[in-house]
Amino acid sequence: MTAASTPKGERRRQALVEAAAQLLAEGGFEAIRHRAVAERAALPLASTTYYFNSLDELISAAVEHAAQAELEAGRRRLAELTEEHHNADSMIELMLDLLLGTRSRDGGLDQVLLRYERLVGSPRRPYLAPLMRELSARLHDLLTEILAHFGVDIGRQHLLELIMLVDGAVVNALIESDPDPRATARRVLHSRLG
Repeated sequence: MTAASTPKGERRRQALVEAAAQLLAEGGFEAIRHRAVAERAALPLASTTYYFNSLDELISAAVEHAAQAELEAGRRRLAELTEEHHNADSMIELMLDLLLGTRSRDGGLDQVLLRYERLVGSPRRPYLAPLMRELSARLHDLLTEILAHFGVDIGRQHLLELIMLVDGAVVNALIESDPDPRATARRVLHSRLG
């Protein structure tokens, strides 16, 4: 039995992953540093190298943790929808939460910019490629499930085109310094789905 497989070790490792995921959401990949993660988790600096073989492994764990939390939250929200919320607006808001993050509801430009910087920056980290493909497939499956729940039968290609339209609209809004890129993405989805 290793120290990381003990209950205390698992709690410490999880605290480091959660701290790294928070830093990722707040400042992107560059915010994840051994010292910053240890301080955020209130653990000794050496714990980051004790529980993770490299910073890349810690970043991967943070990315997976954050994505999994978003997917689980999306599934919960889908399961909690009532008949009164069974409309195009609810469907689109749930999709936008998954595509842009729930923090885009309040944070507008800054939160969306951070999210897209992470997405665009991930190809510079080849070790993330398999994980990003897996997480993307999970996201696409959930989006397809959401659309089906609302009676929208959509093929994989059409779903990818919708995502591309949202991404293009958001990037354009970011270029234009639009204070609410989520509203731009919402309009695009309403034009295609509403």
